[in-house]
Amino acid sequence: MTDEIEFRSDNAAGVAPEILAAVADANRGSALAYGADAWTERMTAMVAEVFEHPGVTVHPVSTGTAANALALAAMCPSWGSILCHETAHILNSECGATSMFSGGGVMRGLPGHGSKLTVAAVEQAFAATRWGDPHHSQPKVLSFTSPTDQGEVYQPEELAAIAAVARQRGLRIHLDGARLANAIAATGCSPADYTWRAGVEVFSLGATKNGALSTDAIVCFDPSLAEELTYRTKRAGHVASKMRFQSVQIETYLRDGLWLRLAGQANAAMHRLAVGLVGLGVSIETVPAANMVFVATGDAVADRLEVAGLRFYRTGPGVIRLVTSFETSDAAVDDALARIAAALG
Repeated sequence: MTDEIEFRSDNAAGVAPEILAAVADANRGSALAYGADAWTERMTAMVAEVFEHPGVTVHPVSTGTAANALALAAMCPSWGSILCHETAHILNSECGATSMFSGGGVMRGLPGHGSKLTVAAVEQAFAATRWGDPHHSQPKVLSFTSPTDQGEVYQPEELAAIAAVARQRGLRIHLDGARLANAIAATGCSPADYTWRAGVEVFSLGATKNGALSTDAIVCFDPSLAEELTYRTKRAGHVASKMRFQSVQIETYLRDGLWLRLAGQANAAMHRLAVGLVGLGVSIETVPAANMVFVATGDAVADRLEVAGLRFYRTGPGVIRLVTSFETSDAAVDDALARIAAALG
């Protein structure tokens, strides 16, 4: 039987050994519930250190969907609207969670360049808005996704330029950081430069795709939102009683740059894969900046790749998506390329 090679999603990868060991180590003795424990205190201090922001608040939740939806609900009134790229995960893949938690906030997808927002696209959206007209939902939040759902990565200066335009209209700035570590590793900038220094006020940390076991977190730099997030997360059922097991995952994830090393491994595996694909004459839709690539193989080749043991998602006629993780080895990439070469015939 042919061994399978996993490219469906980084969600399919296991848990980083360091994080699994930390969870086991935290499983000793008792600790107060709901975050009143030493692990949560250390986790908050770790986030403050890594992101160079002493006033940060951190709200662990169990999923990325909860992190995004609850953050956006706190940022947007029920009569407001949230602007994002038309390909954004919060718009297309979270089952209207943001609208539900916000009590009716409108999601507006904007065009851009590829899968990224641009200053021009945001300005055009503002020009089409009937400001002050109660018949029209008022833009209140701008949300970025980086890497985007098509694998593109914003540079920090791009985030800052677009955020500045939105801030002129009083919008708050959110970042869906499902693969935030991959974006920061790809750009080589500091976590602070990629978030609050670029204008981001709230973001989801995105640990699950990059080696965590069972947690994400809302990270907030705006003290005026901290209390609301405290109550919103509780009301939504996302304040864990045994929070130490979430907090120790986040603390370990960030400690000594583990999160960036794991993301760097995933990005390097994708770079190796993409170079090999180009060498085989395969058409890739966008040169991958992080750990995701979309490949035009044709349906017949995709069928043969499935038989050969490659696991991936089909995203359209003849197009497949390949995603690497921190577990993707050089040997696995080379094996995959050999199977792809054979399937190309």
